[in-house]
Amino acid sequence: MAEDYSVMYNGILCVLGVLLLCCLVRAIIGPRIADRVIAINMMGTLIVIIICILSFLMHEGYLVDVALIYVMLSFLAVVLLTKIYMGVYREKRRREEEENHAA
Repeated sequence: MAEDYSVMYNGILCVLGVLLLCCLVRAIIGPRIADRVIAINMMGTLIVIIICILSFLMHEGYLVDVALIYVMLSFLAVVLLTKIYMGVYREKRRREEEENHAA
């Protein structure tokens, strides 16, 4: 019975690994910055799920603490990327407005 669950969890880890690669591809070739930020956020979520499954498989409770720390860091990274993107967008828009008023 325990071996069946182990096989199931290993299968889930393989599927999550494929999904992680798909998100990486979207983060690299995403046509817009928003697509890239969402892909990076999704990658962080998938990594946390993988860490939690590994914690259960390996019977190591400290990995859940690592996952919680990773969640906080991932959230801060997405907030930082969003702030940077919004600043770049505002600067670009301000320059376009200045060019329109000058013309």
